[in-house]
Amino acid sequence: LAAQPLVRYSYAEPSETYETNVIGTLNVLESCRNTASVKAVVCVTTDKVYENIESSEGYIETDRLGGYDPYSSSKACTEILTHSYVSSFFNPKDFGIKHNTLIATARGGNVIGGGDWSEDRLIPDIAKTMDTGKMLAIRNPASVRPWQHVLDCLSGYLLLGHKLLEGNKSYSGPWNFGPTETDLVTVKNIVQIAKKYFPSLSVKFGEASLHETETLQLNCNKAFNQLNWKPIWGREIMFEKTFEWYKEFYLEQKVNTEKQLEDYLKAAVKEKLSWVK
Repeated sequence: LAAQPLVRYSYAEPSETYETNVIGTLNVLESCRNTASVKAVVCVTTDKVYENIESSEGYIETDRLGGYDPYSSSKACTEILTHSYVSSFFNPKDFGIKHNTLIATARGGNVIGGGDWSEDRLIPDIAKTMDTGKMLAIRNPASVRPWQHVLDCLSGYLLLGHKLLEGNKSYSGPWNFGPTETDLVTVKNIVQIAKKYFPSLSVKFGEASLHETETLQLNCNKAFNQLNWKPIWGREIMFEKTFEWYKEFYLEQKVNTEKQLEDYLKAAVKEKLSWVK
């Protein structure tokens, strides 16, 4: 999960981005190769590993990798590096014979949730206006992203790791984790939702000075069908939980993480998902 995760920062610090995301992954995989007790590895990359052609169709795991900006490119490199280690040292066909380790990569969408204060991220930038009162400049209001709550993607990552740990080699390889098609929203839509929680929010729309993808969607049918995974918190509730978290933090100095985790687990039980006991 460790990474330099910011697109705009990658333009300013490309060397740091590649060193962290590619060489950092290499170091972890080398440690795994030299540690026989490691049974399962989940390498989390991003939805931006695909060569983006601004398609209205969601990208699937077998689509071509690419990356315009240094961040996206570094994550595509991470995928290629991991695939090379799987082929060379942890090939599933040799599992139980030459090695006992299974590796998968997880390509998550745009993750939101309380507690993120990273620079140049839409939700944290909106929340920070609660503290500063400044006008918020929004880049590319028409951009579409596969937004999902952090607990949804984490449930997928943990489920995938569990399957690997059970020794089922069919779960090795790449996996997409994102929202359903009905939960895709634009940046402008999110700002409108945010104003319900932060009525004083002042926004100025503009254009990005650096290249950023306009439309990005994931096809997550593989995870839906083979892992029996699905996001629990859809469009309305994921933004509700996220903005409520920040609102309570800034106005009441409360950290609502534990309560939201309890709510999430109750919803998962109600949905009778495979990972709930």
